[in-house]
Amino acid sequence: MTDPTRTERTSIIPSEGPTSLPLQASSVVGTTLREHVLAGMHAAPGATGQFTSLLNHISLGIRIITTRVRAAGLAGMLGYTGDTNVQGEQVQKLDAFANDVLVNVLERSGHCGLLASEELDEARFATNSGKYVVLFDPLDGSSNIDTNVSIGTIFAILRRRHGEIVPHVEDALQPGRRIIAAGYALYGPSTIFVLSSGHGVDAFTLDPNVGEFFLSHPNIRCPERGNSYSANEGNYARWSKGVRRWNDWVREENKDEGRPYGHRYVGSLVADAHRTLLKGGIFAYPADTKNKKGKLRLLYEANPMAFLFEQAGGAATDGHRSILDIHPDELHQRTPLIFGSKHDVADYEAFASEKRT
Repeated sequence: MTDPTRTERTSIIPSEGPTSLPLQASSVVGTTLREHVLAGMHAAPGATGQFTSLLNHISLGIRIITTRVRAAGLAGMLGYTGDTNVQGEQVQKLDAFANDVLVNVLERSGHCGLLASEELDEARFATNSGKYVVLFDPLDGSSNIDTNVSIGTIFAILRRRHGEIVPHVEDALQPGRRIIAAGYALYGPSTIFVLSSGHGVDAFTLDPNVGEFFLSHPNIRCPERGNSYSANEGNYARWSKGVRRWNDWVREENKDEGRPYGHRYVGSLVADAHRTLLKGGIFAYPADTKNKKGKLRLLYEANPMAFLFEQAGGAATDGHRSILDIHPDELHQRTPLIFGSKHDVADYEAFASEKRT
């Protein structure tokens, strides 16, 4: 009899050798994240262990952040530091803590040539020998911290463009198509670590009693169409005519087409993304007259989410093109971001381009 908790999967480790042919590896519910990553390393031709070690260091950082998030109100970590980041936003105490944790963990790993964060003015060059780039939002949804709403950490990993020379900021300014792994941690009722390295998407749940992540959602697939939408309708008056028409359409009564959609909006990207990934539907944060270039960060938020949704069979766009095809010009570049079920995203694009009325 086939074990229902076992699914045959390709290696989670991107090949570091001369061939990129994926080999078969198994994903079993209850497998630890360490075991899962290690099995992927053994299945990948030419793997050196550096990528595996880097993922384990990121996991460590997330576990450390989890402990402080859980006790934020008791540890004096609520509220603002009094500083303002490069985005012009007030920095929360937990923002600063999470950023410091990830910077320290990644630098100690020895595998990062460069790292960049939403909370850092400029990129940091860790070690000339590190061949990876890590881009991250240390604590997404931080405006919700004081109200105990779910928040998270988002990251993407790329290879440096030229591993044999001194790291350069250009190593970070690569389109999302070159991401080799991305993921997020959701600090909610439980801490969930969602990860992809280009062969599907898996989610791991932290057992706080053991201090380890266990595989809980293997091979996540985003439904091709959903029945809910996530958007800040307070911006409706600032949206383009096409986006307003889409919003009106998705709320119209049409039982044959499964409308109206339910409105689900948390205001924390990781929380909205996680629900959309599992349940389907669409998340939309378009450009508007106030944020003409969009509001979300391309490198730290949009690219990692786009990578995950495409790996899960969904789609991600700025309204006109795939997020992963955008060539970034600066570290803190912003973009409109729409992702979710591929049919729902296609409907949005048709309205946004005014090809549908």
